[in-house]
Amino acid sequence: MTLHFEDLDTETRFDLGKATLTEAEIVAFAERFDPHPFHVDPDVGEESPFGGLVASGLHTYCVCNRLATDALFGDLAFLGGMGVEELRWHRPVRPGDTLTGTTGVVDLRASESHPERGYADLYTEGVNADGERVISWTALGMVRRRDAGAELVRENAVGTEPHE
Repeated sequence: MTLHFEDLDTETRFDLGKATLTEAEIVAFAERFDPHPFHVDPDVGEESPFGGLVASGLHTYCVCNRLATDALFGDLAFLGGMGVEELRWHRPVRPGDTLTGTTGVVDLRASESHPERGYADLYTEGVNADGERVISWTALGMVRRRDAGAELVRENAVGTEPHE
């Protein structure tokens, strides 16, 4: 069953799947997108404030965002995102760490100018196998309203333009 804007409330939660980051994945991502030495060289990582090789925060975000996408967007009438707020890295992610987490609705607003959608603020938290929070953020998303299609068809049937 697809969840629409009207089906959501601030108690709505989604459990995320799991992903384990390997040293090879951490290094490959960092070499391509975030080549700080402590992300690509274990020896440099040992001498860094992290005391070992750590994943790029961007890699951690991408992995957890994929888990959230897999958990939500097959079941949610998601129309797209408008941004991310309060992105925080709380703990380093190391080779072999398994990540999971939750995504929950923290705010809902109906669109005043687009009756076919509403806005949902979705808070995602990623945790490691010890239950320690490693990352969190709030995504600002657009969600289709259940009756939006019928409203637009009725408007078009009488010769009016859909709302902009």
